[in-house]
Amino acid sequence: MTIAAGDKFPEQTLTKVTAAGPEQVSSTDYFKGRRVALFSVPGAYTPTCSARHLPGFVEKADELKAKGIDEIACTAVNDAFVMGAWGKEHGVDGKVTMLADGNGDLVEALGLTMDGSKFGMGKRGQRFAMIVNDGTVERVDVEQGGEFRVSSADYMLENMG
Repeated sequence: MTIAAGDKFPEQTLTKVTAAGPEQVSSTDYFKGRRVALFSVPGAYTPTCSARHLPGFVEKADELKAKGIDEIACTAVNDAFVMGAWGKEHGVDGKVTMLADGNGDLVEALGLTMDGSKFGMGKRGQRFAMIVNDGTVERVDVEQGGEFRVSSADYMLENMG
């Protein structure tokens, strides 16, 4: 079953990238008491993810926070070291928190996996964006096929109240 607006965010252990190194964090604790814009990319360093998806959220961080977002987080089925290096290259510090979903457990629990085997990527997360408000999904937008539109920072901003 795919996660939908109104659903509780599933309990998962994520790996948060910090200056001190990888830190395990419970999704329940992470989303508790705040409004988080979470977006997922199929993989760090992949073309659209690197050229448009992550940079868009870095660019629009202040605008999202002005509309009531407490934190912006990016997740991908990559390890914390890859997520950390990719984030550093894109200047995410203080703007976007990198959350590694190394084994794909989060996207599986959300019902948002994709099969990238024909590209040598294995099981990955679909491209999506959601707002999680105090542990409950407020909205979720999932891209169809290879598109990049509804999971962008611009689309999120346009559709926030």
